[in-house]
Amino acid sequence: MFVSQPNQTPQTIIEELGGTIRMSEAINAGINRYTLYSMLKKGELEQLSRGVYRLANLADLSEPDLVIVATRIPRAVICLISALSYHDMTTQIPHEISIALPTGVKAPNLDHPPIIIHRFNKQSYEAGIETHLIDGIPTQIYNPEKTLVDCFKFRNKIGVDVVLEALKIYREKQAINIGS
Repeated sequence: MFVSQPNQTPQTIIEELGGTIRMSEAINAGINRYTLYSMLKKGELEQLSRGVYRLANLADLSEPDLVIVATRIPRAVICLISALSYHDMTTQIPHEISIALPTGVKAPNLDHPPIIIHRFNKQSYEAGIETHLIDGIPTQIYNPEKTLVDCFKFRNKIGVDVVLEALKIYREKQAINIGS
């Protein structure tokens, strides 16, 4: 847990937390919610999503949807077509973010971006998770191999053509020999 120093400004605290902060994280770090609202009104912060704020002076996000999902749903793991897209293993453009959650975990309602939730048992959920820093935010994404396995598992939902394309791209990238 982050502990702020007495002489730190809210701006400095948010910078040390990567520039993007949830309301609950701000409160835990000693920033009053009204201070956040004041910073928002002055243009020092921008609101990415309900309860998610980012310093306005930072460069544009490279993957704003993934950052919002990773911030709002900390246990979410980016999966299927969204993970394929992140790993450059598809020509498909995801229209929503596919996330995996363990069975029994409640996800908040997001106004944006649209998400599709896939429930996994504990063993399947925990296998193959990698943490990537996207715009300073730790984001959990399944590794390429786990993503391929899940795509075969969900081939009737995402399409066999998408799975075969991903496998072909993966083979080209990895230069693997399946025959041996």
